[in-house]
Parts: sequence; C-alpha cells; structure tokens
Amino acid sequence: MNRPLHIRSLRALVWRYPLKTPVVTSFGSMRDRPMVLVRAEDTDGNAGWGEIWCNFPAVGAEHRARLVHGVLAPILTSRPFENAAAAFDALTEQTAVLALQAGEPGPFAQAIAGVDIALWDLQARRAQQPLWRFLGGASPRVKVYASGLNPDRPADVASTRRNEGFRAFKLKIGFGKERDVANVGALRASLGDGVDLMVDANQAWSVETAIDMARALEPFYIAWLEEPLRVDRPWSEWQSLREHTKIALAAGENLASDAGFDAALAANVLAVVQPDIAKWGGFTRGMPVARRIIAAGARFCPHWLGGGVGLLASAHALAAVGGGGMLEVDANPNPLRSATCGPLATVTDGCGVLNNRPGLGIEPDLAGLQTYAVAL
Repeated sequence: MNRPLHIRSLRALVWRYPLKTPVVTSFGSMRDRPMVLVRAEDTDGNAGWGEIWCNFPAVGAEHRARLVHGVLAPILTSRPFENAAAAFDALTEQTAVLALQAGEPGPFAQAIAGVDIALWDLQARRAQQPLWRFLGGASPRVKVYASGLNPDRPADVASTRRNEGFRAFKLKIGFGKERDVANVGALRASLGDGVDLMVDANQAWSVETAIDMARALEPFYIAWLEEPLRVDRPWSEWQSLREHTKIALAAGENLASDAGFDAALAANVLAVVQPDIAKWGGFTRGMPVARRIIAAGARFCPHWLGGGVGLLASAHALAAVGGGGMLEVDANPNPLRSATCGPLATVTDGCGVLNNRPGLGIEPDLAGLQTYAVAL
C-alpha cells in the first residue's frame, strides 16, 4: 500500500540565462530564458522535482516562485495527503477564490502544475520505479522534434540539429506572408522531402488569413500547422479552416481545463493536441487528458519550451501513454535545459531514451547553474 505524502518542505528556485539571440514569436520575444524548479521533500527525506511554466510575461518566473513559497507551501505542508492527486485537488480548491480575486487563474494553475510534477516524481522515487513505468508505460523511447526555429536563417539551426540526431523540425511563422513562405520554402529545400516539417503561428491570424496562409504552405508538405488562430476563437472557425486545407491542425498548449480539452476533442478539428503539463494540470490532470486525446484518434504531442526538468516530465508523460506522438525539444542553446534534461541531451535517429532510474531519473546539478541563479 502506498504511504501518504507528508511534505516537510516545498521551495522554488529561479534561474535566468541571458540570450545573445532572442527567441522570437509572432507576439513577442524572449531576451532571456527563465527556469523555475520546485523541490518537494517529505518527512522521510525523499525529494521530488518539478518545473513551472514561466516564459511570459518577462517577470513571471519570480512571481510564480513566490506563489509557491507564500501560498502553496503552507497548504502542502499543513497535513498529509493520500497521494499527489489528492494534493493537487486540495491546492486547486483552496486557492480557487484567491486566484479569481487576484485575476490570476493562469499563474496559480502553473505553480500548482509544477508542484504536482514534483510530487509524482517523489512518489515514483519512493516506489523505486522510473516515472514513465510508474505511470503505466511500456517503453522509455520517445520520438522528438527540434522546435523554436527562429525566422532568421532557420536552415542553419536545423542543419546543426539534424547532425545531432533530430529528424523533425518546427519553424516559427506569423511574420508576414512573404517572409513566412520564403522561410518555409528554404527550410524544406534544405531538409529534403523525407523530413517532417511543422510550422507554428502562435495565434497570429484571423481565420481568413489562416486559410490564405495554409493554401500558400500546402506545397511544402507541412506535417502540421500549429495555433493559426487564437485560443479563444470559436471552434467553428477552426472547422472552417480545416475545410479549406489539407494540412493537419495542432493546438493545446494554451488550453487550461478539462472542459477546454473536452471541447477541443468534441470539435473533432485538431489532428495534434499539445497539452503543457507544467502550464496546467501536471500529471494529475494531464495524463487523463493525454489518454482521451489518443482515444479520440488524435496525436498527443506534449508542448514544452523551458528547462530540462519540464522537458523530462513531458517525455515521461509521452512514454507513459504511448501512441504516435512526438516530444517538443527546443532547438535553441539553453544551458538551463541541457544541464537538467539528463538522457534527453542525446538524440539518436529522431528519438530520445529515458533511463530506468527512479522518478524523473535525474538529480539536477544546481551548482553548475549558480551563474544564472536569481535571488528571491
């Protein structure tokens, strides 16, 4: 029988890695790469690690860490919980009114998701099982793709990552039709026809623009078109877009509720669904959603753009549910990711392989990241 979780301490740590080349999206740029890790330790001295999504706004990392310290830690350390799922429910319920009062349901959900990841890591460590197996997976191997290719000379980055073992790539678009089509054409010519190429518009377009752009992109054999429309647009607009293009549609990183994912699946318009378990839901809500995605006949391809612990967590989720999905791996240099992603630092023939160590399978090397640490 699993022992209850009695958490003695919960703390969040923040790092920022300054960028020489900003990460560019259609809605803004990142001039540094933040990372917020969460460490939960039980009364027996066992510890688990999680990561909180914190990319935007630029001041978000420190804020989410303070939510952990000031709001979530007192709740989590106040009493034992039957398991990580029970803790998730308690944290969500006991902060629901405060999140509404502050107008911040997103940051609260993100902080709770990171804590949830740490608690599942802790549970799997106590069970002496790798998390992917603890969650019901059969194989530690996951397909991966190189993400976040900027609009400036993307073929150069793709060529480097291809030499490192990647076999699929995703380009940022949403910078004007002429530039987007030229970039996609150049990248397809560089990669050849046998390589998966996806594009991500980051909610940039109206449905009319999306239809026009999809038609322009179809000759380049695009594997999926990600977030062409805003997440708050009605599903009827997505259905209209789907009727006008053969390109598979993808979205999900900005859905943040069971109802939101259920509505997306009911609309039957997304071929690829991309929950971010460090942005909403953690493993407690994220795993049931992933299984519903696969049951609906769509591909579960977890979204991730952050540090290495969140990347590992996303990989364990994908390995646990199986299916034909791929793991998003940022193509841009980031020591906060590479120093903390363990076996995923190596990609072979388009795949990463998780290890058999308990939990997420790593103990982050914090000393090596001290240069980038942020004092709270």
